Amino acid sequence: MLSASLACASALTACAPASGGNTVNLYYAPEENLQKVVDRCNAESGGRYHIVYNKLPRDADGQREQMVRRLAAGDEGMDILGLDVTWTGEFAEAHWIREWTGADKAEVENGTLRGPLETATWQGRLYAAPKNTNVQLLWYRKDLVPEPPQTWDEMISTAQRLKQEGKPHWISLTGAQYEGLYVHFNTLVESAGGQIVSEDGHRAVVDEGAVQALEALRKLGTAGVTSASMNNAKEDDARMEFETGQSAFELNWPFVYASMQENTPELARNVGWARLPGIRPGVPSKSTIGGYNLAVSSYSTKPDLAFAAAKCLRNAESQKFSAINDGVPPSIESVYADPAMAEEYPMRDTILEALKDPGVRPVTPAAQNVSTVLSNMLAPIAAIDPPATAERMRTEVQNALDSKGVMP
Repeated sequence: MLSASLACASALTACAPASGGNTVNLYYAPEENLQKVVDRCNAESGGRYHIVYNKLPRDADGQREQMVRRLAAGDEGMDILGLDVTWTGEFAEAHWIREWTGADKAEVENGTLRGPLETATWQGRLYAAPKNTNVQLLWYRKDLVPEPPQTWDEMISTAQRLKQEGKPHWISLTGAQYEGLYVHFNTLVESAGGQIVSEDGHRAVVDEGAVQALEALRKLGTAGVTSASMNNAKEDDARMEFETGQSAFELNWPFVYASMQENTPELARNVGWARLPGIRPGVPSKSTIGGYNLAVSSYSTKPDLAFAAAKCLRNAESQKFSAINDGVPPSIESVYADPAMAEEYPMRDTILEALKDPGVRPVTPAAQNVSTVLSNMLAPIAAIDPPATAERMRTEVQNALDSKGVMP
């Protein structure tokens, strides 16, 4: 039975989920060493539960689509769901996931950073347990720029100066028409003190802070300091671009550190990191956080086991292992102080500083629609007309929020 279950885990939906009195089916994105966490939790449970790791597609859209379709059909074969931090409102509003309450809720909230908890909360209720979080940093060439720029304008002007001097000067980032571009926009909006969607997740705002964010993006797009492929770049593209040595700056997630150490160690020795540049002088940025949360399906026939298993999968020991071995930053603050984190996460203090003052994408049942609409209107960034684009956004985002369906 176990061998068949593992076959299903690697074949996605090719066969039915594992079943049994104590079987707990985990549906989660591919993570190289997560099976080892699963194995440890199974051993520690003493036979109370047996988690089976069913791997979802690698891309976020594919993950969401598979889970949404099965949950909409009331599938009882899914117990624990790995949710991108932007999906909480949608899944909770659709009554697909169970609320965390009582001692389970208290255990999850204890020591967990506020930002990740906010992504797991809908209408004041906790619907998921943050497994890991993430935050982008500014990676910069210390041999070209002794001190990191504090503002977006300073970063652009420094890049322009380096260009005039004939030195590497590109600013590498995710400029393609997808979620990665929306992340940059949200970071700039939050850093400007602005708002895209109302606190209740139902009304488009797109205020003056959003206009300032649009102005900043357009300025970068027209400054002549990005590569010709920037408008098609996703995370790995930006990483590889920086590793060629033609960039002075990169705005990206911490996974790029290990890649630099392995692929371009000489370059890595000259690379520093800092919080992302802000919009206003003297006001730190609010970097948009990413990550995954664990939710328990409303259709699970073993919710008590699912909650117990989920707590083990995201406890401090599990998060430390995943951070060191899979490069996913912990959502539990105390893990950052563990000596074992020092080698793999020399930038851990900067990550933690940013996580304590984060930007969070609007939590709304229509998060997927909002992301699609904004990504479409932001690309290419050089074509942004700040006041006009903001006006269109108010209409299109409201239309997205008013969508009645949640199916892809």
